[in-house]
Amino acid sequence: MANVGVLGAGSWGTALSVLLHDNGHQVTIWSIDENEVKMLEEKREHELKLPGVKLAEDMVITGDLEEAIRGKDFLVLAVPSPYTRSTARNMKPYVAEGQIIVDVAKGIEESTLMTLSRQIEEEIPQADVAVLSGPSHAEEVGRRLPTTCVIGAKTRKTAEYLQSVFISRVFRVYTSPDILGIELGGSLKNVIALAAGIADGLGYGDNTKAALITRGIAEIARLGVKMGGRIESFTGLTGIGDLIVTCASVHSRNRKAGYLIGKGLTMQEAMDEVKMVVEGVYSAKAAARLAEKYEVSMPIVEEVNNVLFEEKSPAQAVDDLMQRESRSENQSLIWEE
Repeated sequence: MANVGVLGAGSWGTALSVLLHDNGHQVTIWSIDENEVKMLEEKREHELKLPGVKLAEDMVITGDLEEAIRGKDFLVLAVPSPYTRSTARNMKPYVAEGQIIVDVAKGIEESTLMTLSRQIEEEIPQADVAVLSGPSHAEEVGRRLPTTCVIGAKTRKTAEYLQSVFISRVFRVYTSPDILGIELGGSLKNVIALAAGIADGLGYGDNTKAALITRGIAEIARLGVKMGGRIESFTGLTGIGDLIVTCASVHSRNRKAGYLIGKGLTMQEAMDEVKMVVEGVYSAKAAARLAEKYEVSMPIVEEVNNVLFEEKSPAQAVDDLMQRESRSENQSLIWEE
């Protein structure tokens, strides 16, 4: 049995806490929000973000960061990506040398263009940082529906240890050494999901959705490989797998925000309506800057930024994508003359 600290009591942190407890581990859940701590302690349920998923009585709920970290076999960092760095900075005094931190959020820091694991390593250099990602909505993991994810770590030993504690009959876990590819797939797909939601809001159909998914993964893979990620990650669970579920699911906050924007709401109005952090909005500018830095063409990402931040109409953005200069689908395929 492992003793685990889960930092962040939103829908994903709560769902993973239930999963780990089901697997026989002792779980302590931390939240910075006193009202959230009180609700979880009294109701044993996150009524706002994960209703119907009950927390066992022996799961510890705390607002004390030190209590959630000290003496734990590993930590799960599940705060929204905009708060990863600040939370990691506050964690540093309590993290032991070599203590494992599994980041489960998805995003890229706009100011530094760093992935979340790099932010954690910068703030907590003594930690052994890993990531967990894949097509895994909290609502379904909390209901114990079959799900698959990937653990990325620097060493096989860390990856296989984490695989052993997370894996279950309803949560299959694979391992990978490609942390960068896993994180880029997980964060950039949120930007494409905004585009998919916008298309849904405009009333477009399955053809449009399929086009956005396939051309979206092409953009993600072009950038990811240029940055040093492996193509296998972008064709796997943390690439095309995560992109499909985020573009299509009713649980996707990014798709929902995009849908509302397609219906005519502003970015801020859509975020207020969703009532949760919309990671794709925070990653969109970073994705565009990375595309420019690495000289990679990402027209869908570019148009999403135009809609979010330049007041371009969604319909015009789609029209401009459709009327781009014609070209072959894959530049690496050549004609046999």
